[in-house]
Amino acid sequence: MSKKEHKEEKNHGTPEAEKETEMPAKGADSHDTSVPIEKVEKQEDEDLSDKLSELNDKYLRLYSDFDNYRRRTLKEIGDIRKNASEDVVIKLLAVLDDFERAIKAFDSTDNAVGLKEGVILIFNKFMTILANVGLEQMKTVGEKFDTDFHEAITNIPATHEEMKNKVVDEIEKGYLLNGKVIRYAKVVVGA
Repeated sequence: MSKKEHKEEKNHGTPEAEKETEMPAKGADSHDTSVPIEKVEKQEDEDLSDKLSELNDKYLRLYSDFDNYRRRTLKEIGDIRKNASEDVVIKLLAVLDDFERAIKAFDSTDNAVGLKEGVILIFNKFMTILANVGLEQMKTVGEKFDTDFHEAITNIPATHEEMKNKVVDEIEKGYLLNGKVIRYAKVVVGA
């Protein structure tokens, strides 16, 4: 007996040998009892295509919603900016009315002291309205020069040692609005 025949005879009576014979040989067509691979792949492609379409639709809806939100927000911000000063202007209309009355009074009276007092009252009313919306004047003369608040126009020799690097004179007032510098004070600094 050859080795091959001996091996076949030896394995013939064992359970392993029976399993080997029940299994189809490699390359044998076992697709008869299952779905063809082409159908499975086609179904998977259709499922993926449906899922892709669904996700794309969700994406487009989300993008559209975001774009609408962005446009609406920009419009609201524009409206707010355009009408932000409305409240201040309404308050200042009273000052404008007072100035018109003062101008008429200049024509009808020769009392310079009374006119001056009236203009001072209007000025104080105007400053009160601006202070109520957060405007405040900077204190400059005698203060230490600070580039965060002051703009030096020129330097002059200091008359006293303690006036060096301090503001000697104010050319133009500086203003803060709610703590933020909106106009730097133009000043003369002692050197």
